[in-house]
Amino acid sequence: MKRAVALLLCAGLARADAPPLSSARTPAEAGLVDVATLLPDLDLDIRYAGADNFVGQRVDGYHAPRCFLLRPAAEALVRVERALRREGMRLRVFDCYRPARAVRHFVEWAGDLRDQRTKAAHYPRLDKSELLGDYIAPVSGHSRGATVDLTLLHCAGARCEPLDMGTGFDFFDERAHTDSAAVTPAQRANRHSLRAAMAQEGYRNYPLEWWHFTLAMEPPPEAIHDVPVQ
Repeated sequence: MKRAVALLLCAGLARADAPPLSSARTPAEAGLVDVATLLPDLDLDIRYAGADNFVGQRVDGYHAPRCFLLRPAAEALVRVERALRREGMRLRVFDCYRPARAVRHFVEWAGDLRDQRTKAAHYPRLDKSELLGDYIAPVSGHSRGATVDLTLLHCAGARCEPLDMGTGFDFFDERAHTDSAAVTPAQRANRHSLRAAMAQEGYRNYPLEWWHFTLAMEPPPEAIHDVPVQ
């Protein structure tokens, strides 16, 4: 019953507030570019193309670990990466454009309260029924093509290691808030370094998730896309 209610609530939200769904069938038709064509050695760890994510399996719409973005967002991301490299740092990207069908998969997963396989790693202090809303919404800005999830790497020569951000990616908890007082000063400083680097090229952070950034575009993209990542 709870699962049915959750899905009905999300369906109602989607009907009331849904942005237009584009008719694009390919990345090119959607105006999306593969960031690897601009920067082939960008560090990609696209979590939804495999099982290392809060759903615990490959997510609908992800058939390859690739990063697609609208061209202005892709070019801005490349500029961030190149600036960081001059400081001995790099980016590691967890997600870029996200098909609308992937978001539907998230909502369906959140409504299945029997599936608790990833609770310890991703939402240890929350009941799964609380994830719909601030953490999982029926529409994602990622589906517009100008949002990325990522972290910072510190490099010594060819060896790069992730900075300690205090939580992992997709950790549903107040400790993941960018300015959370529940992490150490050093961890918070690492988050602020990431935020500052992204802000230099117009990316804005979502305060509830230290890893989540959206490019401020004029005009902002309105349509969402459902082109598979492949």
